[in-house]
Amino acid sequence: MNYLAHLYLADDDPESLIGSLLGDFARGRIDDALPAAVRWGVVMHRRIDAYTDAHAVFRRSKRRIRPEFRRYAGILVDVYYDHFLASRWADYSGVPLEAFASEVYRTLQQHRHSFPPPMQRSMAYMVGNQLLQSYRSIDGIRRSLQGIEGRLKRPSRLRDAVADLEQNYQALGHDFEAFFPDLVAYVARQEGPGDDAPL
Repeated sequence: MNYLAHLYLADDDPESLIGSLLGDFARGRIDDALPAAVRWGVVMHRRIDAYTDAHAVFRRSKRRIRPEFRRYAGILVDVYYDHFLASRWADYSGVPLEAFASEVYRTLQQHRHSFPPPMQRSMAYMVGNQLLQSYRSIDGIRRSLQGIEGRLKRPSRLRDAVADLEQNYQALGHDFEAFFPDLVAYVARQEGPGDDAPL
């Protein structure tokens, strides 16, 4: 899943929220020096990604991506699902997306100096471009893909893959609606954070 889904699924604790994003930037063993709630956020990020990658509906969505972008299908479907979450936010949350995003941005600003440099850059981009709200529009998804494209080592033309979202919009939307409740239920079954949170 992409940023918005990970944030939505994170615990209310700001440190868990940070961990849910740090999961994209922390590789290997989780640093024991991190607060327990941050470590738990990273653990949950990894569990969510593993559950998502193995889910039959997510794999079906990946097959909807054109062959030229198939190597990036997982990334693309993550971003497309964030679009459907953002555009249908009221179906999943009683807190308006603007208020949710503002609280996320405030937390990121308060803790930004503790982030590793790549995360600092990505989070500054997120806050500066109001990224979470922008996911509601196709143009916002195009800009997001352009940002990802700029971080890839090889040319990808990833911004052009927004056409796959447009051409498969209804089918991908149905996939998201079939998948996301399963993911929410999976997260709800996980045990809470603790000093011995498993990797």
